[in-house]
Amino acid sequence: MIPHLSERALILAPVGRDAEIAASMLAEAGLRSQICDSLHRLLEGIDHGAGFALVTEEALQNRDLHPLSHWLQNQPEWSDFPFILLTHRGGGLERNPAASRYLDMLGNVNFLERPFHPTTLISLARSALRGRRRQYEARARLEELHRGAEKYRSLFNSIDAGFCIIEMIFDAAGKPIDYRFIETNPAFSRQTGLTDAVGKTMRSLVPEHEQHWFDMYGQVARTGESVRFEDGAEALGGYWYDVYAFRVGNTPEPLVAVLFNDMTERRRMEAALRQSEEGLRTLNETLEERVQQRSKELEMAQEALRQSQKLESMGQLTGGVAHDFNNLLTPIVGSLDLLHRRGLGTDRERRLIEGALQSADRAKMLVQRLLAFARRQPLQPTAINIGNLVRDIKDLIVSTSGPRVQVELSIADDLPAARADANQIEMALLNLAVNARDAMPDGGTLRIAVSREIVGADDDLRLRPGPYIKLSVKDSGIGMDEDIVKKAIEPFFTTKGVGQGTGLGLSMVHGLVAQLGGGLTIESAVGAGTTISLLLPTSEAEVEKDSPAPEPIAVKLDHGTVLVVDDEDLVRASTVHMLRELGYDVLEANSAERALSIMQDDPGVDVLVTDHLMPGTTGIDLIQQARRLKPEIRALLISGYAENAGISAEQPRLTKPFKQIDLAKSLAEL
Repeated sequence: MIPHLSERALILAPVGRDAEIAASMLAEAGLRSQICDSLHRLLEGIDHGAGFALVTEEALQNRDLHPLSHWLQNQPEWSDFPFILLTHRGGGLERNPAASRYLDMLGNVNFLERPFHPTTLISLARSALRGRRRQYEARARLEELHRGAEKYRSLFNSIDAGFCIIEMIFDAAGKPIDYRFIETNPAFSRQTGLTDAVGKTMRSLVPEHEQHWFDMYGQVARTGESVRFEDGAEALGGYWYDVYAFRVGNTPEPLVAVLFNDMTERRRMEAALRQSEEGLRTLNETLEERVQQRSKELEMAQEALRQSQKLESMGQLTGGVAHDFNNLLTPIVGSLDLLHRRGLGTDRERRLIEGALQSADRAKMLVQRLLAFARRQPLQPTAINIGNLVRDIKDLIVSTSGPRVQVELSIADDLPAARADANQIEMALLNLAVNARDAMPDGGTLRIAVSREIVGADDDLRLRPGPYIKLSVKDSGIGMDEDIVKKAIEPFFTTKGVGQGTGLGLSMVHGLVAQLGGGLTIESAVGAGTTISLLLPTSEAEVEKDSPAPEPIAVKLDHGTVLVVDDEDLVRASTVHMLRELGYDVLEANSAERALSIMQDDPGVDVLVTDHLMPGTTGIDLIQQARRLKPEIRALLISGYAENAGISAEQPRLTKPFKQIDLAKSLAEL
């Protein structure tokens, strides 16, 4: 579409001087227009590019409107072409019943009764043009998002190794009996001979497949521990595979990713070599044994090195893909978030914007799944006030528990800070509250208590002696007997019906508390309810005085100066726009060196917002150098993926892509 045509007005007024008069009015207002002598010419003009159309009612009367109706019904998803219809009796259906036909056909139409004031026409024309510009912006964002998704898919499909994600299927006793293919790459079919596997189970494709493969993958799903091995699959034609399997995602039913290569030819060569060695063994059996031993050791060392190099390469590839893809997503998410928050456009346009945001979120989740190849997200324990955390989340617990459950809080005074990850503790508390609600089908009382606990050297939990914060969740539900209590924290154990629970919630809470250096206790009796207590280590650090992250409207009260540093122009422009909307004065730089030069010339910079991975000096190095120039400067590090080398847990970070509310909360936490 030619740029200078995309915002012009097309005028169809074949009777009288309406066309010349309308064109003159638009020209005086600085709006470009073109007069069309027929409906056919109007459609040709729309195809070449136009901002809106000005049409008289008589131009549509007694005409074949099927071509126009066909074009409107088949216009692109992002498009809702605007019309201004000049009538003799007004646009209201009460005064002009015939307008109903044009309203149904044209859709995005404004009626203007003649005679009219030029100001009214110009106002309607500019409103239609603004709406059309928003449609062009939505089109551009969607095209950019599609290009980013195609880039990821190209990288995913180009991996030489076979790759698949599977969902394990267990029987009632917890034994793995099958698995279903969720996703595969082209190399998967080449290396296994299985085609169209997605959505199908292994037993349906290869009924005689050996059970020990299911057992290995089931162990990965249950424990979360990755495995590397070589094994043969007689059911697949006797092929040997070099396999690396690991759990991915946080879905209720754990998914297992399998990365593998066909090692059959190498195995055949090894077998041939062993046969040759058998013939030589009679010459010097002792020497042969020593040679075999050294060969085996060398092979194992080479295999270990090869696996290490392969995993390192996968980690580097994953990080690069995530960094580039998140850089693509950041301006897309930021721009769509801006359009969404402002509520611009018609209902149809807002639905398009919401759909684009949902697609961007799915792309973000796809990147996070790919990141599971290389690393896990670490906990970020800080000093937190557990009492305040419980108070803040009470309303959410009340709404989750429902009207038949009475929620009570009991929080002791003068409690020390706990060393924990606030987000993870909130998730654990919500999980325990949901379990408590399900244990009270007829309603009851849910009591959440926070107190101080001193653990001695003879404690059954084998915790380090000293002070702890005790967070207890007590319900008045059906309770559990002793045998169930012993199994409660085992993965996949649940007393709920099929489809109502995974048996992972309590085991995940137990693992979280243990990772923080704490413990979990369960007290329960049938008919007497259940009390689950989390013991969290205390922290000598002081709790930050900042209130929970405010909404962006509150952040606008801070009129400091922010220096934004990012080598990606689109990412930097998006971040700068968000900050200016939040009320900050913003300076920007495309490198760490340029940022340091700005700080030397302008000592009034209050906040530094910087990307981490940049050519030359990294973001964390820039922050350290900036604090030498201005020790009190506040700094926020923005990263494209979860790289942690050289970054302390105390450094505030924000992961791409992000919306304005995410940026506002991170700044408030500074």
